[in-house]
Amino acid sequence: MTDRSRLLAELFAAIDAKDTAAFLRMLSPTAVFRFGASPPVQGKDAIGAAVDAFFSSIAAIRHELKNQLGGSSMLVCEGDVTYTRHDGSTITLPFADFFEFDGDLIDGYRIYIEIAPLYAPSS
Repeated sequence: MTDRSRLLAELFAAIDAKDTAAFLRMLSPTAVFRFGASPPVQGKDAIGAAVDAFFSSIAAIRHELKNQLGGSSMLVCEGDVTYTRHDGSTITLPFADFFEFDGDLIDGYRIYIEIAPLYAPSS
């Protein structure tokens, strides 16, 4: 397992545990984060607030990575993410993430996902 693969495994484990502090430890102080069509946020405080707000809107989250490709300064991955809503229903959506690195830390993190189905009434 490469260092980047190990970092991704740790990152998604932190996200799936809804552990904002562990997630933030993997980011550079000047990181920029963008989730779907939301405006980008910069810096750990702003990113932490955005991530906490999202985590509070769901009961649970689980990622399944399918592919990853990258080099020393950029990594791209795709997979499926399963969200558990507060009513107990689940939905699985495809995603693609782009990461830019500053040394061993993530300096840019963009999540491409159509998130609207998560908030649509479950049937």
